[in-house]
Amino acid sequence: MSGDDSAIEPDRSRIMRALVAGDRAIAAAERFILAAAVLLMAAVMSGHVMARQLAKLSPQWLAPVFGGGIPGTFEIAEILIIVITFVGLSYGVACARHISMAAIYDQLTGVPRKTLLMLISLGTAALMFYLAWQSLGYVQELQDRGRLYSALQLEQWWVYAVLPIGFSLAGVRYLLIALRNGTTAGLWRSLTERESYAGLPHGGSGSGQV
Repeated sequence: MSGDDSAIEPDRSRIMRALVAGDRAIAAAERFILAAAVLLMAAVMSGHVMARQLAKLSPQWLAPVFGGGIPGTFEIAEILIIVITFVGLSYGVACARHISMAAIYDQLTGVPRKTLLMLISLGTAALMFYLAWQSLGYVQELQDRGRLYSALQLEQWWVYAVLPIGFSLAGVRYLLIALRNGTTAGLWRSLTERESYAGLPHGGSGSGQV
């Protein structure tokens, strides 16, 4: 290794550590948002059902207190589903838990496998950025129209803004997967998770010397 290469290597390592730390911080925030959204949805839907049942069982003079349940329940559920879907999209990439079609990929090992993984990551990143751009246009259209959730009186574009954010974060993470595989030995399904060859018919090891 030349002197220039030895000087570049520590810088590259520091950059990668910074990227990993940033990715983990974002993933921690995403975990919190997803957990809070799921718990809130369970609480709101359960409370809505209980309120409606209590309204049926209560004396006539007390029934109006419970009314028809919690106002805006279904709008809250819709909002939370949108948040869970598109925050979960980015988080799934970070954890390498996304759905993949791997019939050809699983038959490869070594350099061909790593090359295909990088091409898939770059292609998916491009798709994510395209969808982010399209969803941004949709959010701007909602903002221009001033559409509101009728019960909550909340502007819809505030909620749908999570679409371009989620797609963009997923695209960045796919780029980082390609970067990780291009600069680090081994195979990486995400910035922090190494892939192993366990269970493949080729019987290769997970050391990934490619």
